[in-house]
Amino acid sequence: MRITRALSTAVLLLGLAAAPAAADSSPSASPSQKGGAPTAAGTSFRTATEIEQGQRATANASAGDYLYWSFPADAEQRPTVKTTVKLPETHAAQTWRIDVYDGLRRRQACQWGAQTRTAAPGTPSVELTCVLRTVRAWSEPWANDPLPGTYYVRLTAVNLPTSDLGVPVGAEIQVDSKDMGGAAAVDGSLAEPLVPGIAMKSGKDEGGSDSDRDAVLSAIEPEDGWSSGWWSDRWVWTGIGAVLAALAGIGGYALTRGSGRPSRVPPGA
Repeated sequence: MRITRALSTAVLLLGLAAAPAAADSSPSASPSQKGGAPTAAGTSFRTATEIEQGQRATANASAGDYLYWSFPADAEQRPTVKTTVKLPETHAAQTWRIDVYDGLRRRQACQWGAQTRTAAPGTPSVELTCVLRTVRAWSEPWANDPLPGTYYVRLTAVNLPTSDLGVPVGAEIQVDSKDMGGAAAVDGSLAEPLVPGIAMKSGKDEGGSDSDRDAVLSAIEPEDGWSSGWWSDRWVWTGIGAVLAALAGIGGYALTRGSGRPSRVPPGA
């Protein structure tokens, strides 16, 4: 009975520990509440405007331009990119498209969402969405899985009529993520996230200069920092399962052991 009470207490404590873990994984306040959102977009990967998740950024541009933004995504997150293009009152049919690239500049496929849409003549705006696959903490070198680091969004019009080249347009973009939890955890992690300039930072640790690193190192990262890749709530539920299995074994033994050792006194003595 003492063992049973002790194991029951352990289950209760593990259950209480799981609650803070779940609370820590909940989305925090939008970064847009902390400062002004960007009002311009870059024109290439190197000049991509950095935005935080949950931040609604805007940009004014001309039809035919390539607009670039970048954002951080960590392991076990499933990012969703939403963009809105505001078109002039008079325009021909326009097809707009968003593409998302990871830190290695590999194009990442969208699980679902309207990645390409055509706006009919006179349509005031067009909305595009791309839901990426869940970011993995580690992957095989030959795989094209999303990995922790910086992600790039490119917005542009494709097959644009000559009459609409250069007309003013407005763009809005917001990136949000859903935390997939331990169900998406893997055994392993990257040595460093795929962030521009991380190689320069590693070189600085071995004797490089600060100026070389600061010139290219990306300034964006998740609000709570990059995860180590080994901890997830999967460990909590694994521990609870182990305790429950132990309790089941003790209960089965108590039910099947009988009333104790048989008496050695001969019958009729």
